[in-house]
Amino acid sequence: MEFNSNALKKYFLQIGISLCCLFIFSFTEGQQKIGKPNIIYIYADDLGYGELGSYGQKKIKTPFLDQMAREGMRFTQHYSSAPVCAPSRCMLMTGKNPGNSYIRGNYELGGFADNEEGGQMPLHEGAYTMAKMLKERGYATALVGKWGMGVTGTTGTPLKQGFDYYYGYLDQKQAHNYYPTHLWENDHWDTLNNPFINVHSAINPATATDADFEKYRGKDYAPAKMTEKALGFIEKNKSKAFFLYLPYTIPHLSLQAPAEYVQKYIGQFDEQPYYGDKGYAPNKYPLSTYAAMISFLDAQVGIIMQKIKALGLDENTIIMFSSDNGATFSAGVDTKFFNSVSGFRGLKMDVYEGGIRVPFIARWPGKIKENTTSDLLSVQYDIMPTLADLTGKPLKDMDGVSILPTLLSKQVPQTKHEFMYFEYPENGGQIALRLGNWKGVQMNVRKNPTGNWELYDIGKDPFEKNNVALANPTIITEMKLIAKQQHMHPQVLDWEFIDPKIKKANTN
Repeated sequence: MEFNSNALKKYFLQIGISLCCLFIFSFTEGQQKIGKPNIIYIYADDLGYGELGSYGQKKIKTPFLDQMAREGMRFTQHYSSAPVCAPSRCMLMTGKNPGNSYIRGNYELGGFADNEEGGQMPLHEGAYTMAKMLKERGYATALVGKWGMGVTGTTGTPLKQGFDYYYGYLDQKQAHNYYPTHLWENDHWDTLNNPFINVHSAINPATATDADFEKYRGKDYAPAKMTEKALGFIEKNKSKAFFLYLPYTIPHLSLQAPAEYVQKYIGQFDEQPYYGDKGYAPNKYPLSTYAAMISFLDAQVGIIMQKIKALGLDENTIIMFSSDNGATFSAGVDTKFFNSVSGFRGLKMDVYEGGIRVPFIARWPGKIKENTTSDLLSVQYDIMPTLADLTGKPLKDMDGVSILPTLLSKQVPQTKHEFMYFEYPENGGQIALRLGNWKGVQMNVRKNPTGNWELYDIGKDPFEKNNVALANPTIITEMKLIAKQQHMHPQVLDWEFIDPKIKKANTN
């Protein structure tokens, strides 16, 4: 047989190329078995601390989030950065505490009608957001859900804040309706199969019919569209590192849910119709609908987890879940019936525990120990430094601390907060401060800036019933000094409720 050395060389070269291609294909299909993890942060809206089964809820079914807690870590002393939507979202995205944040309240622009859509105070273009940070580190980035920090045509549009892709509500007022005429996709109007519904119109109890209540339900349910778009983003980016910020609007009012989810609860509760007299959409079965909304949210979390598993990304994806503030207080919602805040004092718009202590669950198979609980004192402006630490380059001069050592049960010491500071310019103006187990609160600061502080030992008195301020004057003095140091003058005069010099200078 004649030996052809050139043919043999060509043969082995082809084998080598084939093996290289096979290796590359296997690596991309097995996505990131080494390298950066995928990050999914799911944000509920007005979900109380006690509204998940894993946090003690007895009446509302949340099997997928309960599973997530069993397969991951559940935090018991985690806080939102503020007791309402927009500032919580800003502080989560920028890692700033309430004394330094650019956005500190729900500064509403425009109106509820489509032609009056104006959103809230836009985040400034130079803000350094979580999305910008992760984009710099090679991540594909997406926001799917409710934004609330600027509409299209402003500096706050998500496309100018580090997101490659976004879909959902830009305006929190539009998000009062779960069946809107449209959502936004990359600054373009996406028409939905729904008529315009004025969710802030009441109906007459004396003449109300089933048809009257049905007028508040459309065909395209916004949270379902969000899940659809989230799955599309995951599928598109399965072969590279991605960050998905998924702030669902549930269970924020209005009370609106798909009929099949509501039907699962009808008959379980003794409930009376809500006719819309306190705002938001009327509803024939308000308790069943509220429970159905949370169960629908839970199902979406299950769908996302199942997608990650199906793509083989489970062991390289960290999924986190929390809420922007405590449970709401009006319009057909019965927080006492559901024990929505686990007996804590206050609700949304309060800096008491019920307004800012929220559930936080993190799951990452093989990295976060299953079925673990942490009582680490933590807050949502910790998430940005945590993700910076996770992706290999810690950030300096952050208001929060990285909680990665706790999440991964590392042997290195967990940095703990010396204090956690909260200020909220609305609802009378409020300040709160955690100093170890001590919790200080000052209410109605606008009217009485030198008013008394309340003090609670959260370790012994988590429900803030026993004010021990008079017995601990040195603690109050220390808290006042910290509050003074942490407060920076805000960009919006309406948010300055603390410094009398600024207020006086602008009233002359």
